[in-house]
This record gives sequence, structure tokens and C-alpha cells, in this order.
Amino acid sequence: MLSNRRSTVLRAVLVGVALVVWLGIGSVGGMAQGKLSQVQTNDASAFLPSSAESTQAAEESKGFVDTETLPALVVLQPADGSDVTPEQLTAVQDWALAFPDEALPPGNEGTWSDYLVGEVAVVPSEDGEAVLVAYSLDGATADELLAEDEGVTESFVTALRASLESELGATATSAGELGLQAWVTGPAGFVADLVTAFGGIDGVLLLVALGAVLLILVLVYRSPFLPFVVIFTAVFALCLAGLVVYTLAANGTLVLNGQSQGILSILVVGASVDYALLLVARYREELAHVEHPAQAMGRALRACVEPIAASAGTVIAGVLCLLLSDLGSNRSLGPVAAIGIASALLGALTLLPALLLVFGKHSRILFWPRAPRPAAVVVAPETGHPHVDTTVEPDPADGTGLWPRLARFVGRKARPVWIITAVALGVGAAFLPTLNASGTNQVDIFLTDVDAVAGEEVLAEHFPAGSVQPAILIVDEADVDAVTAAAEGVDGVESVTPYTGAPAGAPAGDAPPLAVDGRVRLDVATTASADTQAAVDTVEDLRTAVHEVSPTAVVGGAAAETLDTNLASERDLRVIVPVVLLVIGVILMFLLRSVVAAALLLAANVLSFAAALGVSAIFFNHVFGFAGADPVVPLFAFVFLVALGVDYSIFLMTRVREESLKVGTRAGVVRGLAVTGGVITSAGVVLATTFAALGVIPLLFLAQIAFIVAFGVLLDTLVVRSLLVPALVHDLGRRTWWPSALSRHQEHGLHKVAPDLE
Repeated sequence: MLSNRRSTVLRAVLVGVALVVWLGIGSVGGMAQGKLSQVQTNDASAFLPSSAESTQAAEESKGFVDTETLPALVVLQPADGSDVTPEQLTAVQDWALAFPDEALPPGNEGTWSDYLVGEVAVVPSEDGEAVLVAYSLDGATADELLAEDEGVTESFVTALRASLESELGATATSAGELGLQAWVTGPAGFVADLVTAFGGIDGVLLLVALGAVLLILVLVYRSPFLPFVVIFTAVFALCLAGLVVYTLAANGTLVLNGQSQGILSILVVGASVDYALLLVARYREELAHVEHPAQAMGRALRACVEPIAASAGTVIAGVLCLLLSDLGSNRSLGPVAAIGIASALLGALTLLPALLLVFGKHSRILFWPRAPRPAAVVVAPETGHPHVDTTVEPDPADGTGLWPRLARFVGRKARPVWIITAVALGVGAAFLPTLNASGTNQVDIFLTDVDAVAGEEVLAEHFPAGSVQPAILIVDEADVDAVTAAAEGVDGVESVTPYTGAPAGAPAGDAPPLAVDGRVRLDVATTASADTQAAVDTVEDLRTAVHEVSPTAVVGGAAAETLDTNLASERDLRVIVPVVLLVIGVILMFLLRSVVAAALLLAANVLSFAAALGVSAIFFNHVFGFAGADPVVPLFAFVFLVALGVDYSIFLMTRVREESLKVGTRAGVVRGLAVTGGVITSAGVVLATTFAALGVIPLLFLAQIAFIVAFGVLLDTLVVRSLLVPALVHDLGRRTWWPSALSRHQEHGLHKVAPDLE
């Protein structure tokens, strides 16, 4: 009696400590999660390796200018399509010169001139139908934060748009008395609109994801309490992840961008709920076998720790392979995602059990109105006390529900099932080559109408598109003439101009080229705008032509940065994919103690990934009409789909192995599928739903990742784990476990399948 009392007190203390610790994490981590957007870096050039040619060109370019700048371009045109009048031009010039003296937003001291360098340039178009106003933000301060934690760049662009409307009556959709429409575009405009798009990550994305998951959990559990227990676990795990990531990003240990933050939120919520579903399902199963909830939780944890930890370890190992990437954005996603998965694991194995046991021996109430209870209770003759009769355990494969029936069907028709399933997946995979992942124009990355994109289109109509952000050549003085001639001969090049050091907007005249350490900078204007794939192709040809006459020349600029990003992404795909497969394969071999089982699961999941990407290509090309995809999309999709897809096979196969030790492999497959089918399917639907929530952020990259991963997870859950893998294992029988001792056990206790699905 005293021992039981001590155990009760110890359990209460442990539950209390766990809850207090997690409440502390939630209070601090919640604030950190809300401030993650403040430590984002969304500048693509910051992610390129130092070995990239555009990075080398950027470093050398610093010697030619006193300050790096971030252009903000305002383009105006008459709403009626007529020529710009002298009165309109004068009004624009007066406004453009006066704007830098406007005060900073409330809470800040000074004016916008404190963040600008050079003179304001007001340039009428040659066709007389538009006016361009160019401001240059100081690159050194453009990423600083003003009061209210708003970045300088987005605040400046917001102020520009507000001033255009109030002073000139000019916006993208309306023209005041002056009759002009106006757009703010250029690099600063795109950065501001990207920040606005990513702004939904902190609120809208989480609300949509959590709301959808809560609805699914209500349908799964049909309880008013359990769904909130699981949701609380996910939210507190996200707080822990946000706290760690914010601390590391704020101290410069890792780089966080908007994409990584969005994926972190989704990954933590999805993984937390998945692990919770698995643990709650086993806990519920054990509650039907033992009387005290604490004893049931102990048995559930012993059964679930290995598969859940293995699942988390597999995903962590997979995403950490991104550390091999040449791109800083990819490398940072690896540890960010790993931190998220580790937080989900800790939440599921510590906070969730504490919440489920918070009512002590009355904890079954959380399952109300369908609280599980032991099927049979007998009185021990030696003590006279009631206890659960654990010998009364019906075979789960004998049930009449969907999953027992499907499991028996797979057991009877194993070979036809896996052959038909594999062929169907192969058909989907056949469309994989049609996925266009060679890059997109910058204007295509937004899925909604934004000012920067519309302004870019207007700018291209009236001004030389490539002159706004020219390609930059840094060459030896002796090679200037040869390089100029080679560059001018490249298709898509409009002009090649030596840089003389003249300030922005000022005529260069006949000044000689500026030389720094024997090197000269040439500005190459392309026919296409620098943020288009056409300009990227031109720069690729430009590099080839220039390097033939001057091997020491380097080509940089915005289009060159995009080219180097694409090349690095292609290299990452070639290097990281084999490493991920090797790492996951090794983990599976140790977990399942079998080479054959590991190879089978890996092959099945790779086939599933290929099919998911092939079907996605059909939808992207013919349903959604996407212009293309970023080269990093297949890499991210592979890492997440293979790692997460193997998760469900791990959940299934660990249970199959457990049952196989009792009744043999073929009967174990039937039992394992019958028992885990419902919970794993629920987990897959939850994870697919959370990733689909990424679609609320109106950016092409996230929308494509959302579709590929959501569809791929459903494909893996409903087809690969439910049909292909169990059918293959059933067909192979004990050979599945080679070379472990289980592969040498004779099949015994084979389950006799009922004829209900024949």
C-alpha cells in the first residue's frame, strides 16, 4: 500500500514538473515565435557560396563604389495612355526631390534622406509616355529595423506608396487630378512585397493549419477534450522550436528566411500531431487491457518510443543532409527543420503523456464519451481483488472494420496487389521528366497581384529593361577591348558601358573608365529584364564568350546571381539525394534489423516520390498553369517526402515485426495493417493538411511545395503503406527480415482470413 502511494505521489510530481516546464517554455517561446520574421534574411545573394562567380564579382564591385545600394524604382504613366505633359513631369520632379525630406514613421527620428545615398534621378522615357524616379537605399542600413520592428526597406516602400497617393493622387489602380498612375518596383519593391507575403506566416498560416488539424482530430477522436490536448502539444512544441531558432538566428548562428520559417511551422505542427496520434492510439489500446491509466501509458510509451524516435531520427537525419548544400538558404533549413522535429518529439514524449495523465486514475475522462475500458475483469482468488484478465485479447485482424477487412484482402491477394500498385505508381512517375524546374521569372513568384510585379511590367514597356540592373563584368585593364567586343557579340546584349564612377543619374561624358587595382568594371545592359529567365540565359552565354577572351574576368549582377543559384541547386540535387538515401537506408537497417526490409521500404518510397512529382508536373503544367518551378523545389520535395514517407512505413513495419515475433510474418502483416491502418491514415491526412496550408501564402515556391508534399504524403499513406509495402512483405514472407534471426523462423500461427473481400 505504501509503495503504491509513493508511486502515485511520484507520478503526480513528474506530471506537475513537466507541465510547469512546458508552461515556461510556452510563455518565453511564444514571444520568440512572434518575432521570427524580424530575424529573416530574404536576399538571395546572401545565400550564394563564396566560390560563386557572381559572389566574386560582387566582392570586387565594392571597390568601385563607396556604398552598396538597393534601388527603389517608381514608374508613373498617364492613366489615359497619353504622353506625359510638362505639368505632370514638373509635379513628379517636385515630389521626387521633396520626398527624402519626409519624416520617418512615428517613433523614429530623422528623415528618409538618412537612409538614401546619391541623387534622386527623374528620367522621362524615350517614348514620352512614362517617368522613372530612382532612389538608392543605403545597402548597409536597408536591413535595419525601425520602431515597431519594421524593416527599413519595407517601411520606405510603404512610405513611397502612401506619399504618391497623398501628394500626387497616384496609385496602381487610380489616378488623381494629376492623371498619373504609379507603381513602386525594383529590388526594394520586390523585397517589400515579399516581406508582406511572408507576413502571413506568423498568423494566417498557423491559424489555417491548426484549425484544419483541429477539425480532423474532432472527427478522428469524436471527443471534445482529446483534440485540444493534441493541439496544445503541437503549439507548445512550436514555441520551443521558435525559441531555439530565434536565439540562433538573432546571434547569427544560422540564417532564417521566410521559406524556412513557413516550413518550420508546418513541420512542427504536422510532426507533433502525427507522433501524438500514434501514442494516443497505443495508449487507448492499452487502456482496454489494464485498469490504471498510468500503467497503460507506461506500456504505450515502451511500445511507441522506438518507432516515434526512429521516425524523428529519420527525418532529422534526412533534413540535416541539407547541410551539404552550396546554398546558405538550404543549409539553414536543415538545422531549422531538425530543431522543429526534435521539439515535436520532446513534446510528444513528455508534455503529451503529462496532459493525458493530469487527472490521475480518472484520466480516461479525456476520451469521453468513448472512454476505453478493460474488456474483462476477474477476481484473484489469492487476494480477492479485481484485476484485468489480459488473456482475453481478440485478434485485431478478425474485426469487421475497414482496416481489418483490407488487411485480410491484402493477405489473400498480395502478389496482384503489389504488382498493380507498382505499375500505377510507375505510370505517375513517367511524367516526372515533364516537370519544368529550371527557374522562373521573378514576376512569376507571386500568385496574387502585387505592385512590384505590375510596376516591372510597366517599366519594361517604356524603358530598356536590362539597364535597370545591368550585368557587371570585372576585367583586367588590358582585356577591356577584347571583352567589350566579345560581350557585344552575345545575343541579348544591348550595350556595354565602362563604369566611370559618375553618380547615379549623371552623364558619364568622356570620362575614362575607373580602374581599381588594375581591374575595370563594365556594365552590360541586356535586352531582357535582369529578373527574367531570358536575362539568365543571356548571362550564361555572356560568361562563355567573355571567359574565352579573358579567363580572369568575372560576371555578376542580379541575373548572374540567379544563374549561380540555379547551378548550385542542380549540384545540390545530385549530391544530397544519394546521401539522403544512404543515411535513411542505414537507419532502417538498424531499426528493422534487416537489409531486405530496409531496401524494400526505400525503393517503395522513392517510387512514391517519383509518382508524386510526376502527377504534380501534370497539375502544374496543365491545371494551375504555373510558369515553371525553382530548381530547389525537387530537392526540398525529395527530402521531405522520402523522410516523412518512410515514417509511416516505420510505424507499420515496427508493429508488423512485433506481431511477426508472435504469429509469423504473413499473419503479422495482416495484424499490423489492421491495427495501425486507422491511426497512420489519420496521421497522413493531418500532415498532408498542414502542408497544404502553406498554400495560403501567395508565393509560387510554397504553393508548389505544399501541393507536392501534401499529395505525396496522401499517396504514401493510402497506397504505399496500405497496399504496396504490406503486399510485398506478405509475398516475401520471412525473407523480408534477412539476415536477422527472424528470417529463419518458420511461419506459425498463420491468420485464417475470412472470405468477406474475395
